[in-house]
Amino acid sequence: MLVYAITDRHWTGEKTLEQQVDEVLKNGATFLQIREKNMPHDELVKEAVLIKEIAKKYNVPVVIDDDIYAVIESGVDGVHIGQKDMDYIEARKLLGDDKIIGMTAPSVELAKKAEKLGADYIGAGAVFNTSTKKDTKPLELSTLREICSSISIPVVAIGGIDHSNVRKLKGTDIDGVAVISALFGASDPGEATRELVSIMKDVVQ
Repeated sequence: MLVYAITDRHWTGEKTLEQQVDEVLKNGATFLQIREKNMPHDELVKEAVLIKEIAKKYNVPVVIDDDIYAVIESGVDGVHIGQKDMDYIEARKLLGDDKIIGMTAPSVELAKKAEKLGADYIGAGAVFNTSTKKDTKPLELSTLREICSSISIPVVAIGGIDHSNVRKLKGTDIDGVAVISALFGASDPGEATRELVSIMKDVVQ
C-alpha cells in the first residue's frame, strides 16, 4: 500500500492512460485504483481488462472505484467504496471473500466501523486541500494518527498529497499514500513514482 496510484485520464497528453499506468507500476507503485467517474460501464470494463494485464506484469493489485459490476466483469482484484457508494455487506456478498474491498473512512468512528465490517484497508482524508474533492475540509493529522492507532487494517492517506507535502505525514503511522496528479499529472510519471516511493520508505519507518 506504500504508493497507491489512482488513475485520472484528465492528465493524459501524448501518452495513453495505459502507457502512463505501465510507467507508474514499472517504477514502484504498489497498488492501483481505476477511478473513472464519468466513463460508461462497458468502456470501464474494457479499460479495466487492459489495465489488469499491465498490472499483472508487476504483480500489483487493481481495484475499481465504486463500480462493483465492473469488478466482476473485468476480473480485477477488488473495489474501493466511499461512504455514499454501495453498502459493504452488499458488496461483499456480490464479490465473495477473495476480493479486496477498501473503504473511505475520514473519522475514527468510521474507520472502526469499516474494520468491524471486514474492509481490507481504509482511505483516510482528505489530509490536504485537494482539487479532486473541493467540498472536503482537510483531516487533522492528529485525527489521522488516531485512526491509524485505533485499527489494525492498513490505512492509506489521501487528498492533496504530493512530493512537496508528503513528509508532513511522517509519524502518523500510515501504511501508504494515495495519489493522482502527483504521478499522472507529472511530466515524467515514472520518475515521479520513483521519487515518491523513495520518500515514502522514509515516511513510514
